[in-house]
Amino acid sequence: MKRIVVKSASGPYTVMLGSGVIRRAREELRKLGAITSVHVVSSPGVWRHAALAIRRALPGAAGKPILMEDAEAAKNMRTVENLCRALVRAGVDRGTLIVAVGGGVVGDVTGYAAASYLRGVRLVQVPTTIVAVSDSAIGGKTGVNLPEGKNLVGAFYPPRLVLADTDFLRTLPAREYRSGLYEIVKYGVIGDAPLFRFLEKHLDSLLARKASALGYALARSVAQKSRVVSSDEREGGLREILNYGHTFAHALESATRYRHFRHGEAVGWGMLCAAGLALVEGLCSEKDAERIWRLVLRVGPLPAWPNVPPARLMAAMRSDKKSRGGRLRFVLATKIGHAETFAGIAEERVAKVLEWIPRYVGKG
Repeated sequence: MKRIVVKSASGPYTVMLGSGVIRRAREELRKLGAITSVHVVSSPGVWRHAALAIRRALPGAAGKPILMEDAEAAKNMRTVENLCRALVRAGVDRGTLIVAVGGGVVGDVTGYAAASYLRGVRLVQVPTTIVAVSDSAIGGKTGVNLPEGKNLVGAFYPPRLVLADTDFLRTLPAREYRSGLYEIVKYGVIGDAPLFRFLEKHLDSLLARKASALGYALARSVAQKSRVVSSDEREGGLREILNYGHTFAHALESATRYRHFRHGEAVGWGMLCAAGLALVEGLCSEKDAERIWRLVLRVGPLPAWPNVPPARLMAAMRSDKKSRGGRLRFVLATKIGHAETFAGIAEERVAKVLEWIPRYVGKG
């Protein structure tokens, strides 16, 4: 088991990562101070697999869990309202602890509700997907999507504790499991060249769900995410590198109404595009771009590129949170293990990449 401390403006919190971590929940929650009640928020699918472990770990949790849909299409303001109304009916007060059990959608929606309800109720994240363990449960970003773009409404609201029990990952469907691996690839590209080399060498072991390989990759990813958000909690600079591939990915997700891609799959396409854009801009070598393309494509089959005109994707990108004055900004890797944010890239170049990358992948 690993303990990783994350710094935040509201105080440090701990990420506990490893097999059986959830069994330490009662001991860890006692460290958070007086709690009037504990309420669990999850999704029907996750709860079927996690209910026994959570009930054993949190015998004092009040009543039945509050269940919400965890599809990306349900990550919206209506779901937040429904969840907040359920919290009222459950009698949640300012001394309550809310425990979010699930993937990125459950964590983001519950986190935003916790930040807003009574102007702030304490939150514990129990991530159950690779994307959530390695990325979304850490750092305090919460929020929901709008039809105009992804994650455009939200708040920075760090949890008091993250219990990342890798045992929950054993029951992930194959597609969901692979989707999470794209986020781990991202960490190798943006700031951890040794992790990237490990993935190149041991990807087959990861795809086979070998515990040792997954544990190593997750620990490196969580450590990197924790370092970055501790340094830049509110995305004033360094934290932007965590959005590598995401400007393209968010455009793909919003243009397909959040129904075509798992988030990690969209990030996979986004990394292919980001590597292509860095190459045509002369920011990275052909060798590094090809290594990124090869590794991303080895993770598994990506959903087909949607039949969406590049102009529509460009319009979606202009709504991206990193845009300034309507000008696109992209996180690009200048070499494997280092990424930066770039502005002023000609939109014609971006549109060309949007046309070229799907053809390149199709030929492969």
